[in-house]
Amino acid sequence: MPVNLRGRSFLTLKDFSPAEIRYLLDLAADLKSKKRAGIRTNLLAGKNIVLLFEKTSTRTRCAFEVAAHDEGACVTFLDSKSSQMGKKESMADTAKVLGRFFDGIEYRGYDQAVVEGLARDSGIPVWNGLTDVDHPTQALADIMTLRENTTKPLNKCKLVFCGDTRNNVAYCLMYICCKLGIDYAGWGPKELAPAKEVVEYCRKVGAETGAKVEYGEDVSLLKGADALYTDIWASMGEEDKIPERVKLLTPYRVTKEVFEAAENPDCIFMHCLPSFHDFETTTAAAQKELGYDIREVTDDVFLGPQSRVFDEAENRMHTIKAVMVATIGNI
Repeated sequence: MPVNLRGRSFLTLKDFSPAEIRYLLDLAADLKSKKRAGIRTNLLAGKNIVLLFEKTSTRTRCAFEVAAHDEGACVTFLDSKSSQMGKKESMADTAKVLGRFFDGIEYRGYDQAVVEGLARDSGIPVWNGLTDVDHPTQALADIMTLRENTTKPLNKCKLVFCGDTRNNVAYCLMYICCKLGIDYAGWGPKELAPAKEVVEYCRKVGAETGAKVEYGEDVSLLKGADALYTDIWASMGEEDKIPERVKLLTPYRVTKEVFEAAENPDCIFMHCLPSFHDFETTTAAAQKELGYDIREVTDDVFLGPQSRVFDEAENRMHTIKAVMVATIGNI
């Protein structure tokens, strides 16, 4: 049955069927091939897109802007310093105004309710660039990368998230894995276990697709992994939690020994970036001075032959392009 996503918002992968997610992955792969071949399709010609950023980013902003420009769209960038949203004007009023100017809105910030409100009040497609509880464009890029690096069908693969298993990246990976029949395991401390309702939702979907959803502290969860994934231990605004997180998560740092526990020579390493894999950033160096090693992965893994982190970063742009083209494009 043909898939038609025109006019849809992209707020969470929970809103999309397995067939719709596969369609987006296939579209992203096609658009990637055309970009590499130098083929300009201009599928967003005549479209105007606004990017709303309450939380800073490198990859998300660049991915949306390059993807839009590649396909002929015009882009306006607004952050909390260059607009009145949420200060002199409510987000609801902002959404109603922007819905009259633009064809699509990207939002990157904190509260999932904000991106949902934008979709409700603007009357145009809204795309979630990241919230505290979800990061759907990242998950699409991750599974695109996994698909490029395995000879198995996705429903025969296993992905293990190492570390804080109740953060936004872990949750979006749980959602896409259960939708596509990919086995998912969260390996991390019980203090940072995923919310009960998230696990119940994913296991219910997994019962239909064949995906197994597990989490816990046992290193045996790593066995058979086709991809090991991790993320930084404290997100923006959580700096005060670093001492506690280092204590809890150091045993779950992704090292060469952790990789060997997967018992799969073809296992790849994945990360949403940015990463603390050395002490070359001011943040990591400052925390080291305070006695905290905040590296979630070691250099021998991050820079090793199994690492696909920069492929993922590129694929953010291709999957974001697919989402925009599918929802507002000239197709």
